[in-house]
Amino acid sequence: MNTESAEKARTWSAVARRVAGHSLERSFYTDRNFFDLDIAAVFARQWIFVAVDAELPEPGDYATVEVGPYSVIVLRDDEEELRAFHNVCRHRGARILEAGNGSVGNLVCGYHKWTYGTDGALRHAPSQPPGFDRGCFGLKAVHVRSVGGLVFVCLAEEPPADFAEVAARVEPYLLPHQLRRAKVAARTDLVEDGNWKLVMENNRECYHCDGHPELLRSFFPTYGYTEENLPARLRPAHERYRRADAEMRETYERLGLPYALIEELDGRTTGFRIQRDALDLAGESFTPDGTAACRRLLGDLPTPRLGHLALHLQPNSWFHVLGDHAITFSVLPLAPDRTLLRTTWLVHPEAEEGVDYDLDTLLKVWTATNEQDARLVARAQQGVSSPAYEPGPYAETEYQVEAFCAWYIDRLREELQR
Repeated sequence: MNTESAEKARTWSAVARRVAGHSLERSFYTDRNFFDLDIAAVFARQWIFVAVDAELPEPGDYATVEVGPYSVIVLRDDEEELRAFHNVCRHRGARILEAGNGSVGNLVCGYHKWTYGTDGALRHAPSQPPGFDRGCFGLKAVHVRSVGGLVFVCLAEEPPADFAEVAARVEPYLLPHQLRRAKVAARTDLVEDGNWKLVMENNRECYHCDGHPELLRSFFPTYGYTEENLPARLRPAHERYRRADAEMRETYERLGLPYALIEELDGRTTGFRIQRDALDLAGESFTPDGTAACRRLLGDLPTPRLGHLALHLQPNSWFHVLGDHAITFSVLPLAPDRTLLRTTWLVHPEAEEGVDYDLDTLLKVWTATNEQDARLVARAQQGVSSPAYEPGPYAETEYQVEAFCAWYIDRLREELQR
């Protein structure tokens, strides 16, 4: 058996050994071979959240994103449509755009000045011989689409067919907030010292939420619990939640806002979860007293007291959309033990910093929460890297972690069977 076959056999064995209801084995979080497989099986085949429409408001506006070894340009073309291309010159492969975002008239490679239009067509290639056919050397396109103002790309030749159905079910929840018209108030990049799956797993449960004092001012700590497994210490919070939930449902019904839980995190190619849910205290936003952080409401909604719309999408994103602002989270793998978490805050397009919102107040809760989670993820990475680590059982409240891991294992099986 050659080295490649032996490695595939070891990988298959680890996938086959995975015990439902338990964390993954050490190699899934630490080995370069699994990291490379994750890129091939997940990030190069699934729809990946990479940006928001608000980052690309005008023709020529672009953002670049790194997905494993791939670099992708997402831009608004001259017809104001979204486009995405591999950030690779068709001459000798140089990277075309180096900045994370900006605006261009054309895409000009800085190496030999090959020049492409915003439609990806090669416009100019200096010193080529007679008969050179520019039409054969356009940029390689990447699938791209916007879902209610959230921009996704797919590197696969044939994207998952069920994404259109998921988008159709999710967009009615998003559209009242008019995220396509919003503007970016802030964006942060945080590199976490842990495997990308640990970052996602950490987000999928509130078993650890005692470590988030700022968030728990407005976010109910009962997330993931049921009446049957709710501990006595959380009963008062649960009673507040029930009252707030009843009030919110009346508001959602009156305003015609969809709010019902849809939870299909595994058992399908594009796993997702969406729900409009109550917040504690004033019930308006992620602030110390729960009041709105921005006076101008998204989508000209009539009240800030709308709780939060929570959307989870496998494999790399989650979102909180409120009456006054929205926060998007994108997880991008850098190495087996390093992951980029990109967080973007969106506000009403006419909201003015210092007038309608204080930036520190807007960012405070999730900046603190992200930093706290980063420390927890680093501790988890240190632990799973030890030879003494062995998979442990999930608590009932960690059912979404199990759903994520089951979804992930299914993607690996599909890739290994190709």
